[in-house]
Amino acid sequence: MDTNINKLTFKEILNLLPHRYPFLLVDNIIEIVKYKYIKTIKNVSFNEPFFNGHFPGDPIFPGVLLIESMAQTAGILAITSMPKLERRDLYHLVGIDKARFKNPVFPGDQIIIEVYCKKYKKKIILFKSISKVNKKIICKANIMCMKK
Repeated sequence: MDTNINKLTFKEILNLLPHRYPFLLVDNIIEIVKYKYIKTIKNVSFNEPFFNGHFPGDPIFPGVLLIESMAQTAGILAITSMPKLERRDLYHLVGIDKARFKNPVFPGDQIIIEVYCKKYKKKIILFKSISKVNKKIICKANIMCMKK
């Protein structure tokens, strides 16, 4: 079985995740190694609705949305590779540990999200995630998801 998946189209992302605008926070998939690793892109545009209030005159991508983009990336890895899952199965975010925000994200930035599968047990998966802008780490977190 081939464990490598190259790029997926935006339409394929829409088939994998239940999220839609303005809450779909994954724009492109660069690479997937089933059961192990995924790398995605989130392009940060000034036109995103939350920038009106976060913060006027000094827009910063909200940390909670950064964590959500990492969780959505983890969900794509789970649904494309974990055994006995179907595309309609949902994974819910049930835990965030060791989250650290190292640098802010601004409009115009491109976030590269890397998620590694660390542990899979029954309905729960533990992921390690790292987000970067220009190869500089902006956030790290351990994310736990559970199949509904």
